[in-house]
Amino acid sequence: MIRTPLVLAGLLVANAAARAEGPIAALPAEVSLRTPESRQRLIVQESAGGEAGRQVREGIAWSSSDPAIARVDDGLVTPVADGRATITAKVGDRTADVKVEVAGMGGPFEWSFRGHVEPVLTKQGCNSGACHGALAGKGGFRLSLLGYDPDADFFNIVKQDRGRRVEFADPGRSLVLAKPSGAIAHKGGVRFSTDSLEYRILSRWIAAGAPRPTADDPRVERLEVAPERSIQEVGAAQQVLVRAYYSDGRAEDVTRWVKWSSADESVCRVDDRGEAQVIGPGEGAVSARFGSRLAIARVTVPYKNEPPPAGVADDRKPRNFIDERIDEQLARLNLPASPACSDAEFVRRAYVDAVGRIPTVDESRAFLADPSEGRRDALIDRLLSMPEFVDYWTYKWSDLLTLNGTRLRPQALKAYYEWIRRQVAEGVPWDRFVRQVVTATGESVENGATNFYALSQSPEEMTENVSQAFLGLSIACAKCHDHPLEKWTNDQYYGMASLFARVRAKGWGGEGRVGDGLRTVYVAESGELVQPRTGKPRPPAPLDGETLSFDDPADRREALARWLTAPENPYFARSIANRVWANFFGVGLVEKVDDMRASNPASNETLLSAAAAFVVENKFDLKALMKAILRSNAYQRTSKPLPGNEADRRFYSRYYPRRMMAEVLHDAIVQVTEAPTKFEFIGFPGNDREKTDFYPLGTRAIQLYDAAVDNYFLQSFGRNARRIVCECERSDEPTMIQVLHLSNGSTLNEKLHAPGNRLAKLMKLRRAGMSPAAMVDDLYLACLSRYPTDPERGRLLDLLPPSGDPAEAEVLEDLFWGVMSSREFLFNH
Repeated sequence: MIRTPLVLAGLLVANAAARAEGPIAALPAEVSLRTPESRQRLIVQESAGGEAGRQVREGIAWSSSDPAIARVDDGLVTPVADGRATITAKVGDRTADVKVEVAGMGGPFEWSFRGHVEPVLTKQGCNSGACHGALAGKGGFRLSLLGYDPDADFFNIVKQDRGRRVEFADPGRSLVLAKPSGAIAHKGGVRFSTDSLEYRILSRWIAAGAPRPTADDPRVERLEVAPERSIQEVGAAQQVLVRAYYSDGRAEDVTRWVKWSSADESVCRVDDRGEAQVIGPGEGAVSARFGSRLAIARVTVPYKNEPPPAGVADDRKPRNFIDERIDEQLARLNLPASPACSDAEFVRRAYVDAVGRIPTVDESRAFLADPSEGRRDALIDRLLSMPEFVDYWTYKWSDLLTLNGTRLRPQALKAYYEWIRRQVAEGVPWDRFVRQVVTATGESVENGATNFYALSQSPEEMTENVSQAFLGLSIACAKCHDHPLEKWTNDQYYGMASLFARVRAKGWGGEGRVGDGLRTVYVAESGELVQPRTGKPRPPAPLDGETLSFDDPADRREALARWLTAPENPYFARSIANRVWANFFGVGLVEKVDDMRASNPASNETLLSAAAAFVVENKFDLKALMKAILRSNAYQRTSKPLPGNEADRRFYSRYYPRRMMAEVLHDAIVQVTEAPTKFEFIGFPGNDREKTDFYPLGTRAIQLYDAAVDNYFLQSFGRNARRIVCECERSDEPTMIQVLHLSNGSTLNEKLHAPGNRLAKLMKLRRAGMSPAAMVDDLYLACLSRYPTDPERGRLLDLLPPSGDPAEAEVLEDLFWGVMSSREFLFNH
């Protein structure tokens, strides 16, 4: 039986009603305690349709099958002796078991600096940017930000200033203990009490002689959260547990030391103890950070919607994997899906999203008159093979690669643009496209891709721009210290940067205002980048990739390119899938689209993983993903909300209207009025020939090579300035300047007055016998890709004066202005 989203939603509601009588589970299901100081907190969850439901907090009776092995007190398991035991949670007549293994109770134990002291300092905020983790420290005492450099921290605590911060004979008198516990005045206030576990860890570490961190210390390899996914209700509270898995094989409950954050506080908030408070419906994510590792606990909060009447919501069968994943999530969230959009909505939407322009009158008229069932699929195929497709996606990738005439000389800029355009026109797969950029060598005007290395001239810039553009990862913070929001370390940053250490160039130096732009990129046989923190070169290695030898004479970028574009790379396919997705839906599965860090999870993780896998399966042919998106029910839903999905902004229960991007909107105005813009290239003032002849009349905004064009409209409507590799450079935020420019500015008004424009041609046709109704139809088809409704047509016909009236042209101009300044024209819907 095929279940529609509405049926699944009903099942979800039924499951929710039955939760109180459903089974329970204790988490984590298995526990291993390897030291006398090991502890494990347990929680009890109800089941919700095979997933964790709400947390049971009251009426739990805990017991141990063998208290001589492991004790349990209010859900906290403590080891007693080596062996195995079973902890049982009983709630009414329901029970859940946890298997416990205890080992190492007879061996020695000591608190370590790396594994225990640093987590205490990090959790208490001592090494935060607002305290001793600041660049200059506080009060003459400096720690590495969030403990990224244990060796330096150990020295500053134990050795610096003749060791005045620790007192081995009497640990309680140590400044590192006396100040945060309040025994001595401390500007940071009291951070923990003398009877706390934090105090005990620091004092016993000092009493043991303050052993230093060593290279053999166990390292955190991964974190595990429980529950990893849960279904909650507004107002509920959920404790999240975190276990760290170390390189020596043990797992420890580190919930107490985790730094917490919430990806969407409108859904849930999380406190310092890891307890999430559910605020509103949606999908939330709680991020846990410990030991430079991250883990995500996802929280689903269904909307309280009644099933809509039959035939109101979208009940079509899924067309592909996109619909399957979205429909599953809508069912989980109890969100109704808006029905299919009209043909008029679809034709305009698809043209704007796929080729960056609105359809012409003839194109709209032909599509709306097509009676065939496969007309939408046929249109999609035509769009993906149009010349305008090449224009649009060349421009999109030029944004990504920051083509900018203030930073590149004209011939180099043109060569770079034409190289990108050639890749798009030839359908070069994305992985090959990227490999050619990353490994580019040769002359700037012969191999346009080499200009990437004119825009990024230091190994650090190359590293950051490659990571941001092709992986969606901003790793710049790791240049000075471990990334505070991600897992990337300072060592990883410089390992990645070392891959570019031998990239050299001769010729033009990259100064945009002088020189001929002729530059040859090559790879030297020697040369290393020094890591400032250590004073030594870092062995070259891609992020999470294999380390290369310093002595290998091969171009290190080749190894980077292989790692970067490998199908198994967990970032590459996801990043481009997310960018393509955002182009068509207006909202990325990850937002912002180039912020793919683990602590910024996707709104639909299974869908993003499936989209990335689809890209890999299709050998990085992005048109395949575009076609799947365009054909999906989800993309072809109307933008009109239903009762129950008005608040949805992330789950694709409907199409989200958005203002057309600056260049597309400009070209739409030009297309409707048939009054082209003359663009002037101003990247290098003082050269009149370059300034006036670079772009011939008729060049569309979406065909511009770069952002160095003096155009008030494009600037006002938020074009990408292409100064840095970041989607934040483009803005779709409405402003009063935009409103005033549409009302009284030069762009729209001058084009409505331009000689020989569409209005003038319509007036000639009117004098030749064209009916007023046909003129109104032409206006609507040109601007909105639809025919006017009968009431709309009637109102506009009432405004048009008789043929020959001197005011006729002025009224027609006012009608065009009214439609072109409307939200329906300005927005893609």
